[in-house]
Amino acid sequence: MTLLSLLAFAGLCLVLSLTPGPDTFLVLRIAMNRVGAGVAAATGSAVAALLWAALVGVGLAAILEQSAEVFRWIKIAGGLYLLYLGVSSFLKARKAAKEGVAAPDGEAPLGYGLWQGFGAGALSTILNPKVGLFYLAVVPQFIPHGGNTLGTAMILGSIEAVIAFSYLAVVALVAFKAMQWLRRPRVKNVMERGSSGIIAALGVGVLASGAAS
Repeated sequence: MTLLSLLAFAGLCLVLSLTPGPDTFLVLRIAMNRVGAGVAAATGSAVAALLWAALVGVGLAAILEQSAEVFRWIKIAGGLYLLYLGVSSFLKARKAAKEGVAAPDGEAPLGYGLWQGFGAGALSTILNPKVGLFYLAVVPQFIPHGGNTLGTAMILGSIEAVIAFSYLAVVALVAFKAMQWLRRPRVKNVMERGSSGIIAALGVGVLASGAAS
């Protein structure tokens, strides 16, 4: 692969990362109460991106591309997962607001631990049709014919994972800093419920797309 090809691929990855999607809103929601959990979710998303690259490299992704039924059920599973995250996050925020839960130091209760954040980020990316379609449609175009398919796919996947992690980590840091300034209960509840609603709405959209395909 040439340096120009790698730069072109990196540009596409940057566009993918900057396009708001389930991963962005999930990291935003998690990082509101704990920046470490948000960064862990970004890490999980990056690791899951490498899994997609490995699938392309070993040819399993081609099966998904050729089987519309299998890919449709992956989309439906992803939609159900996002809907679950959105609804559960909304209910947790509502319960905390009713009970007046607050940490001793005045900070908001932690909704996610590090491993919980990592798992949520990884599963969200694995079941994210946008990421799957990107790897199915774009990555193979940058793999030289007759070359080391798995090795090249993993290199490309690493580039995408680094870019995605960097962007999502910034989102987590910005969200946490913003919440420190906007820690007033009314504002915090509106933002938590709003982000939870967006995640749930994305899940419904993915479900509708999967059911219609």
